[in-house]
Amino acid sequence: MSTKHIEFNLNIGKQKPESIINTTTKCPFCDRESLEGIIAADGPILLVKNKYPVLQDTVQTVLIETDECTSELSLYPKEHLYRVFRFGIDNWQQMEREGHYKSVIFFKNHGPFSGGTIRHPHMQIIGLNTIDYMDSVYPEHFEGLVIHKDAEIELNLSTKPRVGFFEFNAILSDLTQLNRLADDVQSVTRYILGNFHRNCNSYNLFFYKLDHAIAVKIMPRFVTSPLFIGFAIPQVSSRLEDVVLDFQEKYLVK
Repeated sequence: MSTKHIEFNLNIGKQKPESIINTTTKCPFCDRESLEGIIAADGPILLVKNKYPVLQDTVQTVLIETDECTSELSLYPKEHLYRVFRFGIDNWQQMEREGHYKSVIFFKNHGPFSGGTIRHPHMQIIGLNTIDYMDSVYPEHFEGLVIHKDAEIELNLSTKPRVGFFEFNAILSDLTQLNRLADDVQSVTRYILGNFHRNCNSYNLFFYKLDHAIAVKIMPRFVTSPLFIGFAIPQVSSRLEDVVLDFQEKYLVK
């Protein structure tokens, strides 16, 4: 199997502001009066065209989650959390229904190790003209030690992670229960940022369509292992059971 690549336009990329590392940089998402290319809105939640479309053969959009620059998904009140998830998934599905793309990816960066550049809470929805992201996604990536499970949703800790070590999977089979997916994702982000080892300050969310389910992979981010970078060999932690028990104790036991 050959790897497909997307060309990254460095001439555009070098113009992007870096507010995660350089906190003195003016945040482009806070200056709402100057925002251009607004596609959709739900109160403070906006979907806009990406001002810096660095990826060739794609259509890039940014979902601005809130007008509070220093907030974060793990901190949102439930009403706002549910609005963000509904707005994001609705617009992701809408781009897929348009039929213009080979596939549409939906993800979130948070923190200095996540691959993001702007601190203001946001997600990205990107239409890929030539690549089907599902070509490199396999059912085993969503198998794991069960944290909780019922007829509507499963939360687990991956035993065959895509990149390595700890990857949480929230898998929703009843799409009418989207709030439950949002609840699980928020609980995991709170756990990662507040209770995880090595004072973790970064994570990614990746959204996937799995038959009639939606899955979100919640991935704590550290410096990436050289085994994965050089040889595409993921590693799995020997402490999975401990993390599952710790999470259950903190978030599930009333």
